[in-house]
Amino acid sequence: MARGLVLGVVLGAIWGFVTAVVIGVSVTLVFGVDASMTALSALIAGIPGAVALLFARDITPNAWMQFLIGMAVYAVVLVALTGLAPLGLPLGTVPVTSVLVLATLAATTIGAVALAFHKMDWKALNRYRMEEVLIHALKGLGFVFFTAIILLPFYAMLMTSFKKQAELLQNPLDYSINLSQGLMSLFSSYIELFVTFDFGRFILISTIVSVTTVILTLAASIPGAYAISRLRFPGRVTFSRSILLIYMVPAIVLVIPLYAVFSQLGLRDSLLGLLIVYPATTIPVSLYMLQGYFRGLPSELEEAGMMDGCTRLGVIRRITLPLSLPAIASVALYVFMIAWNEFLFAFMFLDSPEIFTLSRGVVSLNSSEVPRQHLMAGAVIVTIPVLVIFLWFERFLVTGLTAGSVKG
Repeated sequence: MARGLVLGVVLGAIWGFVTAVVIGVSVTLVFGVDASMTALSALIAGIPGAVALLFARDITPNAWMQFLIGMAVYAVVLVALTGLAPLGLPLGTVPVTSVLVLATLAATTIGAVALAFHKMDWKALNRYRMEEVLIHALKGLGFVFFTAIILLPFYAMLMTSFKKQAELLQNPLDYSINLSQGLMSLFSSYIELFVTFDFGRFILISTIVSVTTVILTLAASIPGAYAISRLRFPGRVTFSRSILLIYMVPAIVLVIPLYAVFSQLGLRDSLLGLLIVYPATTIPVSLYMLQGYFRGLPSELEEAGMMDGCTRLGVIRRITLPLSLPAIASVALYVFMIAWNEFLFAFMFLDSPEIFTLSRGVVSLNSSEVPRQHLMAGAVIVTIPVLVIFLWFERFLVTGLTAGSVKG
């Protein structure tokens, strides 16, 4: 019992502190109010809340009743410690917001403790069970930490893109938005990007460059990876091991001689120069990824196809490629993301705004003459397509991973 009680106290204190910080920052960003960090009070309130949750498991078998008892104890203690103002939001002044914040704090803190002790007898915890509870808690903390790191900056970027210049000058840290201003006013920064700064052209050029890079990379890496994984020729092992040597040389070292050579050949300030550099940097990693997948495919399937009269190319087209669609899709997505987000070579090689890629076009907004909300809107435009494509491809990656197994 002592072990479980001590562990519950520790988890209640940790989660009380973490949830207060995360929710406090979120409330400040979303509602634009000063949600003061009462993390110490939330830490203290998490201890009796977690203890109440544990003892409630002996009072009632209903999990929801246990959860509500823990929440109630946590909420009462937190309100008492903060003087009726959880996270600095007085109950009498902003009742709806403060009650929602208080309920969210209680639910997340007590819910995290409840999940850690899920289906475990807290009075009979041995060393193995304690380690299991701690691992669950650390996983949850890691999830919250990395989610906050990813979402909060993106939220700040998105909300800034909806602001007016006067609002940013008045309070740069206010990330709340006024939805009553209308859609045209809300998306005015995005409209100006496409009307004034010709962002539609940047998107089209980046799409052409990225898709062409994917096609060229796959056209070279698929037969190359198949040859390394299936065929026998002199130097195969050495070539296979040296594929990734190009990544040992930083891009900043390569860009200077490439700039000089491309200037002499007339390839600078042209998309052709990018279409030479991008596949040259993505083909090695694509070869490395695909050869490992090809080696994992059963060679018996290809041998059976050749016995049925297929040529080597027929085997690749009819058997190998259909079974390798998950790997090819992941490589294509990886290459597309590299080409879409690449900045260094585009910045060095492209001078004419008419052929700017999207990343190069966003950098052109980073000046004192361009409002900050336009720069944030451009950053959102760069991010959203890759995110949507990744979520769309993810379905096919997951469903295709089990395809092509050998029956026997």
